Amino acid sequence: AQIKIGVVISMTGAAATLGLPQKNAVELMPKSIGGKSVEYIVLDDASDPTNARKLVERLVTEDKVDLLMGPSISPSSLAVIEVAARSKTPLISFAAARAIIQPMDDTRRWIYKTVINDDIFARVTAEHMKKSGIKRVAVIGFNDAYGESWSTAFNEGAKAAKLEIVAAEKFNRNDTSVTAQILKIVSAKPDAVLIIASGTPGVLPQATLNERGFKGKIYQTTGVT
Repeated sequence: AQIKIGVVISMTGAAATLGLPQKNAVELMPKSIGGKSVEYIVLDDASDPTNARKLVERLVTEDKVDLLMGPSISPSSLAVIEVAARSKTPLISFAAARAIIQPMDDTRRWIYKTVINDDIFARVTAEHMKKSGIKRVAVIGFNDAYGESWSTAFNEGAKAAKLEIVAAEKFNRNDTSVTAQILKIVSAKPDAVLIIASGTPGVLPQATLNERGFKGKIYQTTGVT
């Protein structure tokens, strides 16, 4: 092939519900661009940032790709941007955290992403809550870069919308229970709960809220919707 594109996505693991559709999308991409043949090398990072970095290292050093696409999630994308920049290989991330591209510096000048920055979504979410008459909000989010970035952005939006955050809990992508966190949230009596997650793990807090009889509004981030 005259053009090589390395794709690192989460086809297994907690983010597989994101990575598998992305894999299907890659299969629809053109095999010829501007009269040049294109080869796509698609690799599975198993939703793990360490794996993602190793695979990107391999793509730029062994396969000599011209372009990188992925990873699927923010922690993995943040783990690989230094490798892409060092090898001067443009990377198009599929993740949302604004830290992937901001602040602009010599590293991030090689990085692009397909998703609108999470701070924009967070602000609109807070504005919708305000218009819906919500005053008290609880948050439960991933204990990683995606959760941290979204939480920071939402705190800014909530302050502007004059929302009170009455509880803030965290959980890991591979957790099988969030009962303890949800009990704390329900006891805080919020009008709404914001779940900051992506892929299949975003179901767990919502299912637990339903099990505990929570009657308020439940918001999910773009990583789930």
